[in-house]
Amino acid sequence: MQFDLSSKITLERIPERYYRPTDAIDKIRQTKFEKIDTEIYDNDIQGSVQVAAEIASIIKNKQAQQLPCVLGLSGGSSPLNVYEELVRLHKEEGLSFKNVIVFNVTEFYPLTHQNLHANSRIIQENLLMKVDFIPENFYTLIPDGEVKDIHAFCHAYDQLIANKGGLDYVLVSIGLVGNLAYNEPGSNIGSKTRLMLLDDQSRADLKLFYNNTSDIPSYAFTIGLSTLMEARQLTLTVWGEHKATIIKKVVEEKADDNVPASLLQLHKNAKVVMDVNAAQMLTRLSQPWLVGSCDWTNKLTRRAIVWLCKKTQKPILKLTNKDYNQHRLDELLIKYGSAYNVNIQIFNDLQHTITGWPGGKPNADDTNRPERALPYPKRVLVFSPHPDDDVISMGGTFQRLVDQNHEVHVAYQTSGNIAVGDEEVIRYLSLMKNLSAKYNKNGADSDAKLDEAVRALLNQEDMRPSIYKELLYVKGQIRREEARSACRFIGLKPENVHFLDLPFYETGTVKKGNLTKKDIQIVIDLIRKVKPHQIFVAGDLADPHGTHKVCLNAALAAIDELKKEGIMDECRVWMYRGAWAEWEIDHIEMAVPISPEQLLNKRKSILRHQSQMESAPFLGNDERLFWQRAEDRNKATAFLYQELGLASYEAMEAFVEYKF
Repeated sequence: MQFDLSSKITLERIPERYYRPTDAIDKIRQTKFEKIDTEIYDNDIQGSVQVAAEIASIIKNKQAQQLPCVLGLSGGSSPLNVYEELVRLHKEEGLSFKNVIVFNVTEFYPLTHQNLHANSRIIQENLLMKVDFIPENFYTLIPDGEVKDIHAFCHAYDQLIANKGGLDYVLVSIGLVGNLAYNEPGSNIGSKTRLMLLDDQSRADLKLFYNNTSDIPSYAFTIGLSTLMEARQLTLTVWGEHKATIIKKVVEEKADDNVPASLLQLHKNAKVVMDVNAAQMLTRLSQPWLVGSCDWTNKLTRRAIVWLCKKTQKPILKLTNKDYNQHRLDELLIKYGSAYNVNIQIFNDLQHTITGWPGGKPNADDTNRPERALPYPKRVLVFSPHPDDDVISMGGTFQRLVDQNHEVHVAYQTSGNIAVGDEEVIRYLSLMKNLSAKYNKNGADSDAKLDEAVRALLNQEDMRPSIYKELLYVKGQIRREEARSACRFIGLKPENVHFLDLPFYETGTVKKGNLTKKDIQIVIDLIRKVKPHQIFVAGDLADPHGTHKVCLNAALAAIDELKKEGIMDECRVWMYRGAWAEWEIDHIEMAVPISPEQLLNKRKSILRHQSQMESAPFLGNDERLFWQRAEDRNKATAFLYQELGLASYEAMEAFVEYKF
């Protein structure tokens, strides 16, 4: 089974030569807009292996000189694959860490014994304890007891680094606001080690690692920018499309202390190592025509035309030869012969993506439609990572499929139980107790259990594992009933609602397990049962806790296995987005219009998920509620079509076909 097919989705759309220069001259041309050395890899595994190889080389060179190797390492999730590869190099290739000295570059404050996300703990458990590292050579920003003089503690840490000869190599990651370690926006380039108050964005980023918002630390010790700038070598690792916007600022825009990581442009020996997803907004990937000749596929041509329309503030059919020539798109004139020809081609291409029949229109010519007319009605299977992603991301399309008499099934891949706030549970448990008092006069045992559960929620210190497990069950049931309510509103048959409860999710904590064959087999069994002609999956990889990506990989792995049996021969797979991002227009292959009334109904179906409104623990970094962000994105897609000169709609939901 293939467990990471989602990583290949982007690669199919971005030719390797746009991010992997063939020689020095090609690299100079491609990176003309980049102000810091960058390396782009297909995925985080490849990039991490290369970073680990560089660290190993530095360690060996120091060993050859009989000198210590002083490293600055960070916690978090970004360096974990680097640490895993270093452990492999130690066990399989004899890499020794006996001459290595490690400083952790940042640490939360204050720390408790329950803080599993302590950076020092992550470094030790994932690397140092698995190799022949001498424990006394690990220096951490965790104070020994209460800090009476924070300034003196920080100064001593800087002095200790200096006494060891300075940092030979530093491995760091970046936050969504451009913080380097925890040097927050506004940090001075001359700053030393200090205690930082984490801003709201940095604390929001940490929600991924904590069950309760109240447990997220407010402070962190961090090595200062001056110490990082003095390191003899520094590597910034960046993985995932959610970092694409900030890394473009770091790499291509002017160095600015409001984006501390951009100050690495001034470092003598720093570089950024990233995967394609993180690099997708760099000029050489997003507008490759600005750095050289292109392989003009239909999608790249569409991207260029949309970009040109925005630059000139013209609709497609008003673009001229002069517009193309002035904006380095003269290659398209050579290929198509004139602006008129390319304009018509792309206008028609976009026009053909629009359909009010997402399941295909029966008894109609489907030559230029995104979905086939036959068979009709179709069996449709919608995979929803959480019990609300279906209506948030494709609620209008979901409704159309039902209204157009297709046999629609929805499969909720996870219970979503940890995303229910404790206050919601208290409300439901109190209701249950009141109902029990009226209708279950002899229910003393059940009343006692309800009382115990409410007390545990009100006083977290009394939370026993058995009680916590029961509360997770209650939270899961709340999500189920909300999903059933939304499906009833849409008109879906109760027997067509499936709850898969994939095992990778059911850890009871924010941190989830790895995707396994057991998860994939559950998906395979459902697809075999439904035998769909159409499958919809969430292609949204930027959710704050990574569940969408795992659920997508589960579905794609199942599809990959089943295509060998012929079950997928008559099936098309469509990827939707919406909860965290929307498809860019050059990738859209089906756009389903939504009228004002349909948009209002979509909002009502989203509002059926009451636990995910204002009190939801995982709203991400977007302050808008789910129905608000969904409507805004749907309206923005429709407005972009309108700006390009196509029909004007209230809103649109967008889809990309997955080719398997």
